[in-house]
Amino acid sequence: MQKIYSVGQINSYIKNMFTQDFVLNRVSISGEVSNCKYHSSGHIYFSLKDETGTLACVMFASARRGLAFRLSDGLQVIVDGNINVYERDGRYQLYASHIRRDGAGALYERFLELKQELEDMGMFSPEYKQPIPPYVRRLGVVTAPTGAAVRDIINISRRRSPGIQLILYPAKVQGEGAAASVADGLRALDRLGLDAIIVGRGGGSIEDLWAFNEETVARAIFECETPVISAVGHETDTTIADFVADLRAPTPSAAAELAVPDTAAIAEQLAIQRAGFERLMQNRISENRMRYKQYQLRLGYASPMQRLREQRQHLSDLEEGFGRGMNQLVEARKQTLILYAERLKSVSPLEKLTQGFACVTDQDGKRVYSAGQVKVQDAVSIYVSDGVIEAEVTKTAKTQTIQTGGEQ
Repeated sequence: MQKIYSVGQINSYIKNMFTQDFVLNRVSISGEVSNCKYHSSGHIYFSLKDETGTLACVMFASARRGLAFRLSDGLQVIVDGNINVYERDGRYQLYASHIRRDGAGALYERFLELKQELEDMGMFSPEYKQPIPPYVRRLGVVTAPTGAAVRDIINISRRRSPGIQLILYPAKVQGEGAAASVADGLRALDRLGLDAIIVGRGGGSIEDLWAFNEETVARAIFECETPVISAVGHETDTTIADFVADLRAPTPSAAAELAVPDTAAIAEQLAIQRAGFERLMQNRISENRMRYKQYQLRLGYASPMQRLREQRQHLSDLEEGFGRGMNQLVEARKQTLILYAERLKSVSPLEKLTQGFACVTDQDGKRVYSAGQVKVQDAVSIYVSDGVIEAEVTKTAKTQTIQTGGEQ
């Protein structure tokens, strides 16, 4: 009886066959990239094709650290990896571990080796990077004397800062002797004490840009005391010079914009800051004037002369009040004295005498209040309002006493 297998069993069997095949476990395949897609997980899915067929490929995110360029459709590459079966879909594919551009494989390997060597030496370390001065006035440029790169740098630099001084070292940037020429230019400009140096060229193939991947140029950049900006090729091109330089610019034009300050923008910013400063100063002056007036008022209140005037006014008020009080007291005492005088007048003997009364004294000068105090033939003196009458008692007689209220 014929044995029947499941789809999974067949796929697993085929996968096992691929795994046991020594050739498929370590293979290098060249071809053109197509249907390239970067997944959000970090994996890259693509196909390799030539005139005879197509091969599905995948590079996992963990293997992308060795990819020095962005994979895109149309690139001719060599992919190292292993071929295995993806059981779920029942198809085989190439699992890429390393990808390099085809046609420049040897150069690219040299690039990676030198990059790793210089990185291990610390030449790419951030602590060796110098900051680009914010206001560059003297700028050196190491590049070819003709071509778009130097024209772009000159035009953009003079547009952004008309007064900038540009010093060009015409270097050979491609072919035999290019690396030595670029290194010589860097050393020559570094001795001039410039603010910054731009080193670079326009775009090209890896062979065209190779001078900037040489150790000679890398060491010249690293040894420069002047900050160096690398501007090699297009934005997607990366060279050893980019890693060693203090700052990498994606293009020569961008390098000029990064190095040269925009004087018009600075002037505008200064004008804005000046206006803000003037407003701030006006506000401060107004606040200080108000504070000065307040202090003036406080000082006026607290000054000795003001205190003296206040004390004088207070003494004057006290004096006036005291005078009024004394006058009122004198008037009150006068009224009291008048009352006392009236009362005294009412009980004065003289007043009584003027009313027809008389004062009688005996011969010893004692007042006689009662008829019993004298006897017949006693001498008495009778005082009247206008004089004294000397008399002798001839008779005494008692009269009935007038009783006052409350007496019996």
